Amino acid sequence: MKHLLSIISIITLLSCNQKDDKFYMPAEWEPHDAVWFGWEADSTKGFYPVVAEMVKTLTPHVTVKFAFDSDSLMQTAKKYLQRQKIDTSNIRFYVMPGDRYWIRDHGATFLVNKNGELGIADFAWNHFGYPVLLKEKYNNNQDSVSKYLNAKLPSMIRTSMVDSLMALAENAKIFKTDVVHEGGNIEVNGKGTLIVCESAVKHRNPNLSKVYIENEFKRVLGVSKVIWLKQGLAEDPNGFYRRITGDYVGGGVQHSDEFVRFSNANTILLAWVDESEKELNPINKMNYESLNESYQILKDATDQDGKPFKIVKVPLPDLITKKIVATADVPSKNSYDLSANWFYMSEAPSVGDTLLRVPASSYLNYLVTNGLVLISSYTEEGSSKEKEEQVRKIFEEQFPNRKIVFINAMPQNWDGGGIHCSTQQQPSRTP
Repeated sequence: MKHLLSIISIITLLSCNQKDDKFYMPAEWEPHDAVWFGWEADSTKGFYPVVAEMVKTLTPHVTVKFAFDSDSLMQTAKKYLQRQKIDTSNIRFYVMPGDRYWIRDHGATFLVNKNGELGIADFAWNHFGYPVLLKEKYNNNQDSVSKYLNAKLPSMIRTSMVDSLMALAENAKIFKTDVVHEGGNIEVNGKGTLIVCESAVKHRNPNLSKVYIENEFKRVLGVSKVIWLKQGLAEDPNGFYRRITGDYVGGGVQHSDEFVRFSNANTILLAWVDESEKELNPINKMNYESLNESYQILKDATDQDGKPFKIVKVPLPDLITKKIVATADVPSKNSYDLSANWFYMSEAPSVGDTLLRVPASSYLNYLVTNGLVLISSYTEEGSSKEKEEQVRKIFEEQFPNRKIVFINAMPQNWDGGGIHCSTQQQPSRTP
């Protein structure tokens, strides 16, 4: 009997240790040790005034970390931040080859376990499905595909190493997968449920089955349930640049963080177009239809424990457009015009055509961190102040113990991203 009790005790202890060793991705509202940013050499897009404002807001609450492609780029960034009167004492700087700004997508997706250890999910990287994009853009013309893919390949390889380098810097265990996936399309509740946008996943992994991909998500993210939503926002199409409908054009990557987010383990925030607004423009109508489809999927879905979700509808900002011209060459600095050569061949405008460029604008591309929620503001762009106040009230209710801070991040929106895409949280190791 004594031996039997000893065996049971050992088995119980081993089971507890295995459970404690299991890595998983915590929810974004859990405590953070740091928030990471990337930094590109090309600052003509106007990202950095927005980054400076984000960093000023974040540093009293959380350590900020930057990844740079080179030491010279790091020194340039330090000088810029100092000119913005930013105290760099709570900022850490790292040289990690990979000249990319959108660190949530190519950087480490951090994991933790109950032992207080840090891990990362190391997804494969192919520059937002660049090989597939080239095939679609050039109608499977192999010469064009090879030409542009070979030119991009060195950059893709360097950028693909950033997540591993972040893991090395933080002494984190690496969980590697051959599934191509970006951090902006990972939305977890920290209890075992993951939401992804299916159109992005299929676009990046045309040769992998959905079953295989789902099993890999479960393995490297530590989730037990995956909810697949079919389509993202119309303003966030797969590819740069696309004709969305008619003369409306834009570029994006179909990520979940533009339209669906958890605010707690059982509550989902879903971007929404009210029925009264669906006929205001073609983009609204497209979003109305796809978001209603997502709503039906989420309404019928359950969490990892089989419980239904509470769904809170968050209005999209009023549609923002800029009248632009399709150019023959690369547009001049600070211009919103787009080159006709940047479009898919089947969708390309003629040089001189007037188009309506649309940014990836959404209140759901927000960041939650220690004591704060950073959200994009659109009132300066003409969106309704009443709508933004409604959004504020929703977030105050959903995140009652955090300060809600609105920031105009339009330069990032025009490039297909936002506040959330610009950052990557590093969770606290505390068990």
